[in-house]
Amino acid sequence: MPQASHLAAPSATATGSGLTDTERAAIDAALDGLRRGARTWRHLTLTQRARLFDRLHDTIAAGAEEWADAASRAKGLDPGHPSRGEEWLSGPYAALVATAAYARTLRTLARGASPLDDVALASAPGGRVRAHVFPGDLSDRLVLSGYTGEVWFTPGTTAADARRRAGLAQRDPQAPGGVGLVLGAGNITSIPVQDVFTELLAHNRVVLLKLNPLQDALLPILRQVLAPLIAGGYLRIVRGGGAVGAHLTAHSGIDHVHITGAAETFDAIVWGPPSGATTRRRREGRPKLKVPISAELGGVSPIIVVPGRWSAADLRFQAEHIATMRLHNAGHNCIAGQVVILSADWPQRNAFLKELRRALAVAPARPVWYPSGATSVAAAAASFPHALRVGGERLLVELRPDDDATPMEQTEYFAPVLGVQTLAGDGQEFLDRAVAYANDRLAGSLGANLLIDPETERALGSGFEEAVAALRYGAIAINTWTGFVFLTPTLTWNAFPGGTLADIGSGTGVVHNALLLDDVERSIGRAPFRPFPRSLPTLLPGRAGIFSVLPKPPWFVGARTGASVSAGFTRFRARGGLRSIRAIGGLVPTFLRALRA
Repeated sequence: MPQASHLAAPSATATGSGLTDTERAAIDAALDGLRRGARTWRHLTLTQRARLFDRLHDTIAAGAEEWADAASRAKGLDPGHPSRGEEWLSGPYAALVATAAYARTLRTLARGASPLDDVALASAPGGRVRAHVFPGDLSDRLVLSGYTGEVWFTPGTTAADARRRAGLAQRDPQAPGGVGLVLGAGNITSIPVQDVFTELLAHNRVVLLKLNPLQDALLPILRQVLAPLIAGGYLRIVRGGGAVGAHLTAHSGIDHVHITGAAETFDAIVWGPPSGATTRRRREGRPKLKVPISAELGGVSPIIVVPGRWSAADLRFQAEHIATMRLHNAGHNCIAGQVVILSADWPQRNAFLKELRRALAVAPARPVWYPSGATSVAAAAASFPHALRVGGERLLVELRPDDDATPMEQTEYFAPVLGVQTLAGDGQEFLDRAVAYANDRLAGSLGANLLIDPETERALGSGFEEAVAALRYGAIAINTWTGFVFLTPTLTWNAFPGGTLADIGSGTGVVHNALLLDDVERSIGRAPFRPFPRSLPTLLPGRAGIFSVLPKPPWFVGARTGASVSAGFTRFRARGGLRSIRAIGGLVPTFLRALRA
């Protein structure tokens, strides 16, 4: 059986769909192979599926360096550029921790247990239940010291419900799921891979993956690292642009569509390209797409900075933190922080803005590589002529009272554009006002970020968690970036529930979710406000805060050793973590390099 299908160059005969006969034949052959593979998949036991994911872990480990290098080259990052570490973490690292987590879940289900049996469950505001799913083991505690993660279930879901329903389609692994089409993202290389895993295990669907043309260079690596799935007939990969995508979404051999992209693309798939007929279909509720669809579509992510008494080191560190939220992957992220929300009554506001301008300016230069990036920067500059250009193509927009803020609030720029909004108030008053602003004024509901020092959080008491509960976002990060939620496979990745075909917002459906949890509302990640060694005082009696042995995180844009540390963390996972003496030996120099970040 071939390793993968990919579309050949156009041949002489074109069809009405815009595809050649050769292209159509390649698609049909891929779908025929998947139909056969679906029958095989149904006969795999849970233990066999776990072993399959063990093999995937091995093939991903073997191709990790080539994967990270190819992704870096595609984004114009020269050898030695510190941002190459992003491609290690958001590529092979994310895939490695996912395969390991799914394999554990499958083995748990195989012995008749629930994936939540060994997970602490507790109450959360609003009649909710939360599951403390991260850290899951000592390896998690070492690599991401002090970081924690929770999944919150929808109101009314009980702890017994959550445990009983965990497992999703793997509770009945022989049930047919059909063929799922994954329209892959073009910005982060692990997204298509993780979407494939979700289709296979959350829904029992074998997968046709159409790569985004921006990831065509990854095709040979994906053939290699996903070879166990391709050999079994559970995955086929095709290439092509919009014409291929349009043909596939209308193909009778597809039972479900999943897309990571933009709301405009989603609407074109569901209702058709803009036209009078499309308008009528929408008005009458008659979608052009005839199969179910799920989607992750991004949005305008807030960064709420709760005022407190911060040291000069706090101001510098958190300013770089925000710069990272915006500049990671040159700003081409669906949850890149876009609107910083500050208090007008914070005495340190101006000092913090000074540090933020500096952090944006001194971050290592890198190309704005996504095709729409430069256009988005130009559009933001046209909407806000007073915007400050920093570090070349980066734009900082400090919104003024007389500005029409709508473009910043409703446009996902997907580029290095960062806005700053100022609201009145202090303490709980400011926090509640900021939450309302994020919910009501900013487009989308995928990810929100909050920065708060431990002393202020302790002073707010239960009011802080009530404010977190009021945020209508599928991923919330407290003193970290929602990228941590994305990276953690036992957390879920989804828009806040409520998207519809007519008003999709940031999407619908849940991906990642290696514990295969049902009735998910959101995931929340938390990290220490201060890194090592400034986290040491939290060990003293009566001091607030979270202790961590992790210094500046390697994904920070100013982490000088970020590339080598990210590669080291990936190799630690690839070699088996704490189960391997070799992996442990490699972790020691990695931590030493992290201390020099």
